[in-house]
Order: sequence, then C-alpha cells, then structure tokens
Amino acid sequence: MYTSANTFRRQLVLGGLASALLAAAGCSKSAKPRGKTLPKEATLLCLGDSLTFGYGAVAGAGYPQQLQQITGYVTQNAGINGDTTAGALARLPALLQDNTPGLVLVSIGGNDFLRSLPLDGTRAALKSIVQTAAASAQVVLIAEPKPVFLAAAAGALSDHEVYADVAKETGTPLFAGGWSYVLSRSELRSDQIHANAEGYKVFAERLAAWLREAKFLA
Repeated sequence: MYTSANTFRRQLVLGGLASALLAAAGCSKSAKPRGKTLPKEATLLCLGDSLTFGYGAVAGAGYPQQLQQITGYVTQNAGINGDTTAGALARLPALLQDNTPGLVLVSIGGNDFLRSLPLDGTRAALKSIVQTAAASAQVVLIAEPKPVFLAAAAGALSDHEVYADVAKETGTPLFAGGWSYVLSRSELRSDQIHANAEGYKVFAERLAAWLREAKFLA
C-alpha cells in the first residue's frame, strides 16, 4: 500500500512539473513581440539621432527612406544629428501631432553615451519617450551600441543594456542588435560611429524583416 501511494504521489509531482514546463514554454512563445498589423496607409515615424538622419550617406539613403522603399509604408525621418534623449523627448509631442503615426520607431541615446550624460537621465527620458508615443501609436524601441571604438574595429560591438531595461520596464518591443551588427563591420560604416549607404540599407532590411515577423507590418 505504501509503495502504491508513493508511486501515485510521484506521478502527481512529475505531472505537475510537466504542466509547469509546458506553461512556461507557452509563456515564452507568447512573449515574443507581436504588434497589430498596420494598414498600408499608416505612417511610420522614425525618431532618432544621426543614425536615423542618415549621416554618412547621401541625402535620401538613410534607413527611414530605405525602409519605405522596402515595405511600401510611408516613413517620416525625424532624426537630428547630435540629438539626445532629452531633445527627442522635447520634440516628440509636436511630431506626434503633425504626423499621426501608426508606429513610432525610437532609436536615440548614442549621443548621451558619447557625452557621458548621467545614465539615470537617459533611462528616464527613454521611458518617457516610449510612454508618450504609446499613448497614440504603437512603439518599437531600437537599441544602440555602447560607444567602444576598439570594439567596433574588432567587430564586437554590443547593445547598451539600458534599452533592454527600458523595454522590460515599459513592455515595449525591442529591436536588438541592428545597429551593433552594422557598426561592427567596416564595410558598412562611413566612420567609427555611423553607417554608410549600404549599412543603412542592411539595417533597414533587417528591421523590415523583424517588423514583419512581429506582425507590425503586412
């Protein structure tokens, strides 16, 4: 009798463990970024700094313009050379009002790192940016790399951890590794911290594929 009861209890424990593992797997799968697919007439607002502006390439070769060519969605390039998270936050309300975007792509923060601005301020501004944009549009946060020039030369750039932190805290989908991938490759750079036209094209292609996989774009 004892052996039978012990076996029964063991089966219950194993069954419970299996259920827990299945539930965890289900949660992991559902945790993948998934947006609400935008209609083709929707506008994509690209908020950022020189990487969004397209510094290092001829006019019209920045990633927003190339993203428009790839996807067919209209993009608005709201990148400003040298801008910081504080500057982007200040510009955002007017940009939202003027463009009424369906999706805001946020790629900002590199100049904060280069100027050694307090990280707490950068984190707070990023959170405010995504929360402000999310009140009227879908939002994707785009990670920028840590500004380590030797790492760039060695092809080993990595995203600054503040983006993953803010994405987790705000529940915002994060496009990770895009800029780190491009800026780690000399053939895709115009200098140590900017892409060239081919680099912006590669970034736009990778971003477009991610946005489609996450169901933001048709």
